[in-house]
Amino acid sequence: MNRYQDLEKKINITFKDAELLDTAFVHASYVNEHKDKKSQHNERLEFLGDAVLELVVTEFLYKNFPSKGEGVLTNWRAALVKGKHLAEIAESLDLGVYLYLSRGEERSGGRQKKYILANTLEALIGAIYLDQEYKVAHEFIDNMILAKLSSILEKGLHIDSKSRFQEISQEMLGITPKYDVVRESGPDHDKKFIMGAYLNGELIAEGEGSSKQKAEQSAAEAALKAKNWEDVQLDVHQAQNSD
Repeated sequence: MNRYQDLEKKINITFKDAELLDTAFVHASYVNEHKDKKSQHNERLEFLGDAVLELVVTEFLYKNFPSKGEGVLTNWRAALVKGKHLAEIAESLDLGVYLYLSRGEERSGGRQKKYILANTLEALIGAIYLDQEYKVAHEFIDNMILAKLSSILEKGLHIDSKSRFQEISQEMLGITPKYDVVRESGPDHDKKFIMGAYLNGELIAEGEGSSKQKAEQSAAEAALKAKNWEDVQLDVHQAQNSD
């Protein structure tokens, strides 16, 4: 029996190389635990799929939104390819069911982990590209990922984390977030910053980065998660006008 029969029906793709599709679901932990099986894990396919996804999304945005500048298109692309969005699509396809995991990863809930699901979707894209070539991979990305763009824009999910955290904080609490250095480490040429995101003097979350700006973005993202504001829908009319 074909292990992937239901999945192939969902995505309307029949693989020529069943072993390639199988490899897309082999997590590195499984290979480490089953060295005798000579399995390949999916990280190389993930690497390839990430590049194919980025190209298809970039090409789509470039061709379909000629009046938008680089900054806007970069934000839209980031929203389309970010891990949370890819994990949601992976969940809709039940990709977690097909994963080969180590016993430890299985026990720790690996089939539901967002980053594993997102990486698996990228590996699947890489496998589709190798097995079916660019056109079919493009169609898959069109149907499963690019089709979500209008919803992303409506919900304001294309707005960077720091801007989202500020707008939601102001809208819900009437407070503007503040950021401050919690600590920094490393030599001048390779510094790491830990920034704190604060509301009314209360530390909400911390974030790390190679610059204060990157650490602030990371802190804002963590703060959105800490406040359960990740899926809050903003009134993005003003933000879209500024685009």
